[in-house]
Amino acid sequence: MPRDGMRRPLVVQDSFLRQIDPRTKIALAVATSAAAGLPLPSLALVAACFVGLLVVADVARPAAAQLWRGRLWFAVLFLLDWVFVSLAFAALITLRLALLTSSCILIFATTTPDELRLAGERLGLPPRLAFAFATAFGSLGLMEREWRGILEAQQARGIESAPARTHWWELRGADLTRVAALVMPAIVLATQHAWAISEAAAARGFESPERRAYRVLRLRPVDHALLAATALLLGTSFLLR
Repeated sequence: MPRDGMRRPLVVQDSFLRQIDPRTKIALAVATSAAAGLPLPSLALVAACFVGLLVVADVARPAAAQLWRGRLWFAVLFLLDWVFVSLAFAALITLRLALLTSSCILIFATTTPDELRLAGERLGLPPRLAFAFATAFGSLGLMEREWRGILEAQQARGIESAPARTHWWELRGADLTRVAALVMPAIVLATQHAWAISEAAAARGFESPERRAYRVLRLRPVDHALLAATALLLGTSFLLR
């Protein structure tokens, strides 16, 4: 089971980005991703500023953990580009991939699902779509716990997980049976969870045309300052390319 692949970073409560409008953080992540197309000198400048922001915002550790999970792919990509192209090209591609991988950590590590839903609605997403996205974002940790619970319950009853096979044709009937015994309870629990969320939302008037948000997002001076600094950095980088 991919334990780390489903794990959503916990919200860093001590980060100053907790006080920033989620729309500002989305704009920062989009701008950082857009900067991945810059040449190496400008890209290095943007990456240095981004790392400084991660350190100041106290989210450098979640970003480092995110990159560490893909260390094997980074190493393979770097070596292949170095051998077949050049060292500069290898550094450029690896830095671009690292920046793309960690750009959204500003959102995921400092934003709650409800804040993400409000931001989606204010950015023009239909309420149902924004709610579905925020719910999926917040349910990753719950799904991981349920998946582990299924594994532990089956192991306690003497049901072993399917052994790893090198090729698909090596799978046997017993392996498929064990996989089905693991997947079917997960599907049932996920369906029950989705149904419970849908019923709770309907009971709270989610479909009402007169629904009003409890919290209203407003851009503050610090948000405008961050957006202006981001625009200035990106504009300077593109001019220096």
